[in-house]
Amino acid sequence: MKRKIDWSVILLLIAFGAVLVSSSCSSIKNVKYFTDIPDTAKEHMLANVVYVDPLIQPDDILSIYVQTVDPTATQVITLGNIQSSAVGSTTAGGTGSQTVNGYLVDKSGYIEMPVLGKLKVQGLTTEQARNLIRDKASRFYKDPSVNVRFANFRITVLGEVVKPATYVVANEKITILDALGLAGDLTIYGRRDNLLLIRTYDDGRRETVRLDLTKSDVLNSPYYYLRQNDYIYVEPLKAKVVSSDAIQNRNISIVTAIGASLISVLAILLSTNKL
Repeated sequence: MKRKIDWSVILLLIAFGAVLVSSSCSSIKNVKYFTDIPDTAKEHMLANVVYVDPLIQPDDILSIYVQTVDPTATQVITLGNIQSSAVGSTTAGGTGSQTVNGYLVDKSGYIEMPVLGKLKVQGLTTEQARNLIRDKASRFYKDPSVNVRFANFRITVLGEVVKPATYVVANEKITILDALGLAGDLTIYGRRDNLLLIRTYDDGRRETVRLDLTKSDVLNSPYYYLRQNDYIYVEPLKAKVVSSDAIQNRNISIVTAIGASLISVLAILLSTNKL
C-alpha cells in the first residue's frame, strides 16, 4: 500500500527554508561598519576630529577635590561632595540606581563649597572650573591642587542594541563607538546607516542628527564625540519585522498542519472501524 505524500508540509518546509536563507543574506549584508574603507593592508588615513570640551550645566554633579601638603586642611571641602542618586544609570558593575558623590550645580548655575563659598560654574569646562576653584582656594591654602570632573556624565542608548540603558561614564571624552560598545554593540537587526542622535543644550534647545556608521565620514563628524545627556536610538531593520511575521506565520502553519494531520488520522480510524 502506497503512503500518500502530504505536499502541504513539504511546501511549508521549503518556504520556511527560503525565508531563513533570505534573512541570513540580508543580515550579513547590513552588519558591516565603515564599508567605504578599503579591505586591504594599506593604511587609510582619516582627518582629525576637533574635540570640544563639554560645558557645565545646571543639575550636573561635579566631583571636586582640593589637596594641599596637609591632607587634613582641605578635608572639609572633600566631605562637601554630597551623595546624589543617578536613577536608572548603568555601569560596568550592573544596572539600577547608582549613588555618585559630588557638588550639585543648582538651577542658577552655582555650586556652594565649604570655606570657598558660592561659585558660578555654569557654561565653564571642567578645566576652567578647576582654575576658578584653584584661584579661590589660594586665598585660604598654600599651593592647592584641584581636581574637577563630571560625576554624572551620562548618555542613553536605546533601540536595537544588546543592552539598552542609560550609562554613567567616568570619562567625559566618549565617542559614539564607545557608547555602542557599552551597550554591547548593535544587534544583527540594528540599522547601522541611520542612527538617531538627540542632543540637548543648556538653553533648552534640542538637536537631532542622523549618523551613518557604514561610512567612515562619521569618524570626522562633530557629533563623533558625545556630550552630557546625549540620546542614541538605533532603528530596527525591516528584516526584523519580516522575520517576526515569518515566524508567526510559520507557527500558524505548523498548528494548521498538525490539526489537518490529526483530522486525517481521525478520518482513517473512523473508516477502519466502519469496515
